[in-house]
Amino acid sequence: MSNQRTHQARARFGQNFLKDLSVIDAIVRAIAPKEGDCMVEIGPGLGALTEPLLVALKHLTVIEIDRDLVKRLRQTYTPEQLTIVETDALAVDYSELGERLRVVGNLPYNISTPLLFALMAYADHVRDQHFMLQKEVVDRMVAKPGTSDYSRLSVMLQSRYRMRKLFDVDPQAFEPVPKVTSSIVRMVPLPADRPKAKDEALFAEVVQRAFAQRRKMLRKALGDWTPLLDWDALGVSPTDRAEQVSLEGFIRLSDALTERLPSK
Repeated sequence: MSNQRTHQARARFGQNFLKDLSVIDAIVRAIAPKEGDCMVEIGPGLGALTEPLLVALKHLTVIEIDRDLVKRLRQTYTPEQLTIVETDALAVDYSELGERLRVVGNLPYNISTPLLFALMAYADHVRDQHFMLQKEVVDRMVAKPGTSDYSRLSVMLQSRYRMRKLFDVDPQAFEPVPKVTSSIVRMVPLPADRPKAKDEALFAEVVQRAFAQRRKMLRKALGDWTPLLDWDALGVSPTDRAEQVSLEGFIRLSDALTERLPSK
């Protein structure tokens, strides 16, 4: 694509532009856009996904921080086709963009994890999310307990989404060529009746504390909270490490602490 040769990718924005037409087609088929969808694309870049998405959609909202790329998008598409939000994706109030949002994007590696956490706050407004991310990030997102990839990211995202890794994308599909393989992940928010902690802020703190020193047993990692827990009743061993505890186990730990810790 000629556009790649006329725009210098900016490292500070984590820019790697998708150019492989077969990969683009596979991503769009996985997203399966329909005419009336309320879709938001994060980081449209040179429009590799924007263009084919607009073949199916009446309208698309895009979030782009690079002013040169914003200028290019405005020259290419009409306001009827494209609403351009010129800002950092981390600064956007996604609830203002509509309901049952379908969020897509080739997320910059440098903000991918903070952005995934930020989007959790808007999950009630989202129908689904399809993202291209660094393979190792996607592997952690979908990891199961007892595996080396299982992490704080796994637990937190699995508490809010049903996720599936769809396929890997070779570095040669991009320009400039990144040093890592990418993957496509589908994220569908779980319903209101999903298993969830009584105090979601405390749940997040328990998970954070447990994985902060993941090689330590829980009785050490949880520190002064350890004596407050009836481990046998919870079905979690104090000698377990964080990577051995399921999402449900972390919810039980959190709920037990909710009952025993003084209210803030």
